[in-house]
Amino acid sequence: MSESTEKLLNGILNIKQPDSKKGPRVNIDTILLASYTKPRSKEKILEIGCAHGAISLILAKRGYNMVGIDIQPHLIELAKENATINELDELTEFFTMNIKDYKKKWESQSFDRIVVNPPYNEPWTSKQSPSRELATAMHGIECSLEEIICASKYLLNNKGYLNIVIRSNRLGELFMLLSKYNIAPKRMKAVYPKRDELASVVLIEAIKASGHGIKVEPPLFILDKNGEETEELLSAYRIEVK
Repeated sequence: MSESTEKLLNGILNIKQPDSKKGPRVNIDTILLASYTKPRSKEKILEIGCAHGAISLILAKRGYNMVGIDIQPHLIELAKENATINELDELTEFFTMNIKDYKKKWESQSFDRIVVNPPYNEPWTSKQSPSRELATAMHGIECSLEEIICASKYLLNNKGYLNIVIRSNRLGELFMLLSKYNIAPKRMKAVYPKRDELASVVLIEAIKASGHGIKVEPPLFILDKNGEETEELLSAYRIEVK
């Protein structure tokens, strides 16, 4: 499998990734979700669909213990290799698993926080990639958004946190599912390519078994009026290493 190694966060991390036909690669959504996730100390955190481990490793670099799962074995092998490259083995655990099997692996209320960048679309709503690896990562052919939210309800402690990035056109669907499974959205930030354009994705933090009431935060713009990356975007690439 063809791979490449990229420097992330101004060289703080080195991440080995598959080529564009063999799996997902780090993008802005990856960086923004990791930045938006603000764990408290000593939380037990699970990343669902961790791929090659970028989000888990960013959080581990910030000092948090991470468990990452993915259904694709070649991506988990990359995640383990990336942990070793970045000397984060002691803070991370990666293994191959279908999230549908969550009850076989864990008891209920096993995690304080779950982080997930789910597939962009369900398989019936978009044209699938001819690559099985990409279709699994991007089109939800192995796991639906509802299955992820259902698993999160089981795995999260009461008052546990769910951090998720979702395409803006699926926000209504996500809110419906969160309500169905008693996970209340509490913080929301819409991300726009630039001013005067529609939001591309939305960052959400939700809490299991919590009261209603959501804080809609100021928007994040990727580019300013001059076509330059905004300071808020650039700040997501700077992390405080513990």
